Amino acid sequence: MTASGALDPVSTDGGRQVLEVHARLMRRRGFLVALMAVMTLLAIMLDMTTGPSGMGLSELWKVVTGHPDTTRAMEVIFWNVRLPIAMMAVLVGAALSLAGAEMQTVLDNPLASPFTLGVSSAASLGASLAIILGLGLPFVPPHMIIAGNAFVFALGSVLLLQYLARGGGGIETLVLFGIALVFTFNALVALVQFMASADALQQLVFWSMGNLGAASWETVAVLGIVTVLLFPFSLASSWKMTALRLGEERAASFGIDVGRLRFFSLLRVSLLAATAVAFVGTVGFIGLVGPHIARLMVGEDHRFLLPASLCSGALVMSLASVASKTLVPGMLLPVGIVTSLVGLPIFFVLIHRRRRRP
Repeated sequence: MTASGALDPVSTDGGRQVLEVHARLMRRRGFLVALMAVMTLLAIMLDMTTGPSGMGLSELWKVVTGHPDTTRAMEVIFWNVRLPIAMMAVLVGAALSLAGAEMQTVLDNPLASPFTLGVSSAASLGASLAIILGLGLPFVPPHMIIAGNAFVFALGSVLLLQYLARGGGGIETLVLFGIALVFTFNALVALVQFMASADALQQLVFWSMGNLGAASWETVAVLGIVTVLLFPFSLASSWKMTALRLGEERAASFGIDVGRLRFFSLLRVSLLAATAVAFVGTVGFIGLVGPHIARLMVGEDHRFLLPASLCSGALVMSLASVASKTLVPGMLLPVGIVTSLVGLPIFFVLIHRRRRRP
């Protein structure tokens, strides 16, 4: 203000410029999220046009529009094989990447992923008990016993972790307990494998590689419902997570209950990761690379980071599904192998770019 009490034109112009810069930044971030969503839709279309049957885009368009030249075989391939696989790839990538973004924030660790706390190892133990020993929950249908066991064990691992770390100790205690659970579950899986027959062991190894080929509308619906229901809760906590990036003490000074925030975030992470892993097996790097790609594009504002992570994970996973069907002609590679091969160079690039930053 001036001495007469009027607003200083210089300060007013400066404030207006700051608001304009902020508005441009928000529009840019929103545009980038929308761009990633469009790229994901294009990747889904590409995924649906690839496969050993040789059906291209024109044949698929005939199926969708009900063209009279459409055959029964074309309808079965599209509705029962390609579309469920494409949708499952998108949902798995979105769930794991969203879970990874939340976990990297609440654990304050850029290398955290949904499997850091033993979710993958616990799911493998549950699946191994179902595949090798035939053990499962009594209320789970026989055709869902592997997925049911994997989900229950994965969810139980995070609940056990929360119980063990309830006495305090913060992030370090959670991570240390998580590492301990990883080694424990891996040892138990090795023990079960030691008792397995050759056929059962082969089935378990194939499950652990990650496989989209068993996708069905039932599993797509379950994972889709879980992701759609949990995503609004993640968005509702976005400003708290953004504040948490400034440090626990700063977040607490804003009135945020950090312990409560971390508990519900890890609960969402466990539900997302457990459901995804239960249906497709172990899929690595998506939960690690997806959030980093989103962070490079939109920054740390979780109002944009969480939707961007959702889209980046879905995009990478959809492209991995395409690669799994095209790298070796006539063969569907386990998607977990593809994501690891693709994710490793991306991970090296991210580390190199981070080191080059001042």
